[in-house]
Amino acid sequence: MHSTATPATPATSATPAATAVTATHCPYCALQCGMGLTAGSDGGVEVVERAAFPVNKGALCGKGRTAPALLSSRVRLTEPLVRSHATGKLTPATWEEALDRIADELSRARAEHGADACGVFGGGGLTNEKAYALGKFARVALGTSQIDYNGRFCMSSAAAAGQRAFGLDRGLPFPLADIPRTGCVILVGSNLAETMPPALRYLTELRENGGTLIVVDPRRTRTAEQADLHLAPRPGTDLALALGLLHLVVAGGRTDEAFIEERTAGWEEARAAAMAHWPELVERITGVPVPQLRETVRMFCDAEASMVLTARGPEQQSKGTDTVGAWINLCLATGRAGRPLSGYGCLTGQGNGQGGREHGQKADQLPGYRKLTDPAARAHVAEVWGVDPDSLPGPGRSAYELLDALGGDIKTLLLMGSNPVVSAPRAAHVEERLRSLDFLAVADVVLSETAELADVVLPVTQWAEETGTVTNLEGRVLLRRRAVSAPDGVRSDLEVLHGLAERLGHGKKFPTDPQEVFEELRRASAGGAADYSGISYERLREGEGEGVFWPCPRGEEGEGSAEGVRGARAVHPGTPRLFLDRFATEDGRARFVPVAHRAAAEEPDAEYPVLLTTGRVLAQYQSGAQTRRVEELNAAAPGPFVEIHPRLAARLGIAEGEAVAVVSRRGRAVAPARVTTAIRSDTVFMPFHWAGEGRANSLTHPALDPVSRMPEFKVCAVRLEPVESPSGTEAAAPTDKAEAGAPTGAARAAGGPGLSGQG
Repeated sequence: MHSTATPATPATSATPAATAVTATHCPYCALQCGMGLTAGSDGGVEVVERAAFPVNKGALCGKGRTAPALLSSRVRLTEPLVRSHATGKLTPATWEEALDRIADELSRARAEHGADACGVFGGGGLTNEKAYALGKFARVALGTSQIDYNGRFCMSSAAAAGQRAFGLDRGLPFPLADIPRTGCVILVGSNLAETMPPALRYLTELRENGGTLIVVDPRRTRTAEQADLHLAPRPGTDLALALGLLHLVVAGGRTDEAFIEERTAGWEEARAAAMAHWPELVERITGVPVPQLRETVRMFCDAEASMVLTARGPEQQSKGTDTVGAWINLCLATGRAGRPLSGYGCLTGQGNGQGGREHGQKADQLPGYRKLTDPAARAHVAEVWGVDPDSLPGPGRSAYELLDALGGDIKTLLLMGSNPVVSAPRAAHVEERLRSLDFLAVADVVLSETAELADVVLPVTQWAEETGTVTNLEGRVLLRRRAVSAPDGVRSDLEVLHGLAERLGHGKKFPTDPQEVFEELRRASAGGAADYSGISYERLREGEGEGVFWPCPRGEEGEGSAEGVRGARAVHPGTPRLFLDRFATEDGRARFVPVAHRAAAEEPDAEYPVLLTTGRVLAQYQSGAQTRRVEELNAAAPGPFVEIHPRLAARLGIAEGEAVAVVSRRGRAVAPARVTTAIRSDTVFMPFHWAGEGRANSLTHPALDPVSRMPEFKVCAVRLEPVESPSGTEAAAPTDKAEAGAPTGAARAAGGPGLSGQG
């Protein structure tokens, strides 16, 4: 398999020869599939199979195959852009001009309003080195507490539930290779066939080996079609479903009393909570028939080993932490955790969603998954950083709360690797808050919808043009290798942070070499929950580049050091499987957490009688800022749509392909109808990859989970309306009144937005 891109700058002498194959990883989802890059016959970059990498064994989806297309100078940013005070337009500028402008604005905001007037927003696609440096930059160079990242929108509820139950969050506490060897998998709210296609083979192999697959999803997706049993609950009721299953486990005498006694705590309270959710009540809440509930319990408990895997479906809810906790309770009560081939796991979504939340760009965390409120953690990290622990700010706002505060006490924002104009809930409101800032700076590969609003846009390197580590959904730390040079005029995010820190008086604390940053990250993470201290670039380059699972502490004889000194007996092998001997709590016992079903933040009513749920499609990724620039992917998925059941479509008089407006209390989106029996008749579905009138997140609810602060993307109340325009292009009119076309800050007074001098 291969794919060629338009020409990119060939590797320099510091990188592998142009004819060689550089072993690296896909820039998209958290599988981090292995791939090879080599020079194509047309002077571009070609993707070749890397069959030895164990996660995907050479298989790639269309996004991975076409990833080199983004290396072309025709579709990406290649020079800084600064908004002119005179014209209000973004115009090309030198790097010195751009960095000076950002540093001046940050300094002005700090001087006039205090350090917390400066906000920082990161992304789950940043490498470990960049995420680490960004968190350090916020707390050391700016002294602000106002930093968070878009990973808060992705897997934070599962992380919170894992911390609460196991004392540690790692997406999968076992390798993907264990999935085909278990007996039964309950897959909750995940459509792997479209979101992580190479991972579908693990479920196929499970069934080939005699195991069973149960899929929980309100839609009959391509993944659900592979299942032995498909449960289609009403959106927002996954918590009741899990509690009903646990009720049946208890009532049927299927609990593992020895495991509960020896390895858990809190069972009595959790059991009592579950027993209040009897099967008939759960059927009324979820719409899942009692016989299907009973069959699920039979399949799950009859198997010698079983797993529950969750994704965004149950997590992106205002009760997502409790929902995931209920599924964990089911695993603990049946002894399906802390044992070989059994357990609970979260299918992390973003490319470095796991590592991105471990090393400091999250509002309440320091590197190594340390708590920002822990005095010992502050002292350890402050020593590595060479600062006074008391100088480190405390926890700041979570992602949506930070975005909601823009233009209030947060006057300026530095944003890296995120596109909240498309990806944030209540997106029209978030767009308006971004416009209300005094100053916005964005570092990105492309001119995203968010970058279009910025006062300064910085063009940065991407995956094939830089070396750095990422941590996939298994907790496998991997090395992405630089294969080509970036175009002239493009710098790395580490160089951006160094340049800004230098102007703010902290340049020496921010190296630009990723290996040097990783060495510091190792020291900062040492002794933490996510301990990377025994992992080095040298070690990650060894063998087939299969990576090292954290935690991996540094041994007595310095294994994994930059110098390569390694004691054979002291080398820590990494930890592919967690919790087999004890959980990561103080006493080694997992914690049951009693939870009870409660309604979504917004239920249907007479005015908004239909439920909306959102998700992804195969050919696009996240906000679409990159994939919408790839011709092959756009041909496969050219635009948004609204999935509607035939009964609902008939009742409303909506025909296949007809433009329909979906309206919530927060906004309005317009897209063509896709009439299908794959969706519940009380629910509609929209993918969230597009901006403009088809922006699904104009509709979504920002209600936050009280523990994880995850917004409720997966359920809100809407109504459907016909669109009068025969072309179906009537403009969306959000109820959150954004100033149409207005830029941020001083440019607002200078005549509005625009872009000049950029091809």
